[in-house]
Amino acid sequence: MHSNGKKIKIVTGNSNPELASKIANELGLPVADAEVKTFSDGEISVNFNETVRGVDVYVIQSTSPPQVNNYLMELLIMIDALKRASAGRITAVIPYYGYARQDRKAKARDPISAKLIADLLTAAGADRVLTMDLHAAQIQGYFNIPVDHLVGIPILSEYFIEKAIEDVVVVSPDLGSVTRARKFADRLNAPIAIIDKRRPKANVSEVMNIIGDIEGKNVILIDDMIDTAGTITNGAKALKEMGAKSVYACCTHGVLSGPAIDRINNSVIEELVVLDTIKLIGAEKVNNIKQLSVAKIFAEAIRRIFNNDSVSKLFDK
Repeated sequence: MHSNGKKIKIVTGNSNPELASKIANELGLPVADAEVKTFSDGEISVNFNETVRGVDVYVIQSTSPPQVNNYLMELLIMIDALKRASAGRITAVIPYYGYARQDRKAKARDPISAKLIADLLTAAGADRVLTMDLHAAQIQGYFNIPVDHLVGIPILSEYFIEKAIEDVVVVSPDLGSVTRARKFADRLNAPIAIIDKRRPKANVSEVMNIIGDIEGKNVILIDDMIDTAGTITNGAKALKEMGAKSVYACCTHGVLSGPAIDRINNSVIEELVVLDTIKLIGAEKVNNIKQLSVAKIFAEAIRRIFNNDSVSKLFDK
């Protein structure tokens, strides 16, 4: 891919090399030859084995489990190495932006880690950021460089439209996700319902009641991420108890940490659909998890950034 003599390279760290390969394939490019290793004392070493001088470089790296902080350091050091090697423009492609849930001071003396990460990326030398479904859209404002924010709803909705499930109701697992649920429901031409829950403490969720009609319906729960899967499995159980015919769930980021896989395995959820912004670990033990790829949409966004075309046009359909 060349544009007015400009060159492009795709590089990746160790968080999700499979996704990087898929994106590179979509663009008809190889993944650049780079070694990103960890010394025995835990320090990270980065080596690029090809020139990047004047090149438009896209560093693909999710800051995701199981080694969020390691992957973050890999990303920062790769950006620093590229900047010092005179790369033309460095775009941090972060399909899953870790620390996004720490986006405000919920109580006294809380850090705003999502802002700190933005500062670190900028200080390392990133010229722009390409990401997907930030936990809170206003995180874009933490950066003083351009941020392109992709959304996963078109991919998820496409899958469910093809499934052609009858009597569908889209359910938001909490009040904060209503906008996302409504956008998803619009694409499926379906009504929405909302789970109103109270959370006694972090990572423990408690369902109270359901706003909307779900009796005898096939429901689809939608969220931006599923971490320990407590919210989604409790929500599914409550929906089933209140008369839902079947329960599906979907999200962009399958963080699936701690007891998540077991919870999903033992839940009433027929199928959990996730995107591949995070490499799935341990999900092979579960038959009801389906993974769809974001490679096409990221490749198209990279192509548009490289050619200085509009990225927002991707979502005009």
